[in-house]
Amino acid sequence: MNSHAFHPRRRLFFRTLAAAGAVLVAGCDKLSRTEWFPKLLSNTEILTRKAQRAILPRKSMAQEFPESERSPEFRSNGTAMPENPQYKALASSGFAAYGLEVGGLVEKPVIFSLEELRALPSRTQITRHDCVEGWSAIGKWKGVPLMAVLEAVRPSAAARYVVFHCADPMESDGSSPYYESIDMDDAYHPQTILAYELNDKALPIANGAPIRLRVERQLGYKHAKYVMRIELVDSFEKIAGGKGGYWEDQGYEWYAGI
Repeated sequence: MNSHAFHPRRRLFFRTLAAAGAVLVAGCDKLSRTEWFPKLLSNTEILTRKAQRAILPRKSMAQEFPESERSPEFRSNGTAMPENPQYKALASSGFAAYGLEVGGLVEKPVIFSLEELRALPSRTQITRHDCVEGWSAIGKWKGVPLMAVLEAVRPSAAARYVVFHCADPMESDGSSPYYESIDMDDAYHPQTILAYELNDKALPIANGAPIRLRVERQLGYKHAKYVMRIELVDSFEKIAGGKGGYWEDQGYEWYAGI
């Protein structure tokens, strides 16, 4: 077991929490319309966050694995190909014209090309992806640490959250683009990266090309795919449903720590 492995009891505890979360969110589309279910999820989120912080320091590392434990296949979660004309045009040219806009509460807004992101310091990590649907997979990720991107744009003191705006629309009419968010503690965590490779190859479209977020101590829906824009904010109030993420707006927990 490597130095970043969870103690067995800790691992069991968090996997139990994750399993409980999966049961809760399985019927979320209907239950989120009730008055009591969102309140229950909110209370569960607070308990989950407090439990994790009581057992593990905020800067603790997620478990990393040897090459021998990589999954034979890393399945796609959520969207496999965004129904978005702009995204499809970028994909057809191998993302040559891709630009990641980073702005909001920053001193120096920047648009990074894919080549510029690859030129920044990189990190490689082999970690386990835990999905609320009940499956897990271990993959090898390479990307730029989000902290390196933030250092380039210089967040203002007012910035509290990092929001990831994505290319995949969640409604059949092309509306409701996926979005997610994390706080500044997770943004500066060394294992939080903008991944552009999976298992030593360019990130496949089904897994979020050209860039996806890896925030290794949270459940899979927090790992936003097809990231097109990053925005630093002090509040979620004026973004979509105001809860910090597409699924959070439907009733999921904002803090999905494991």
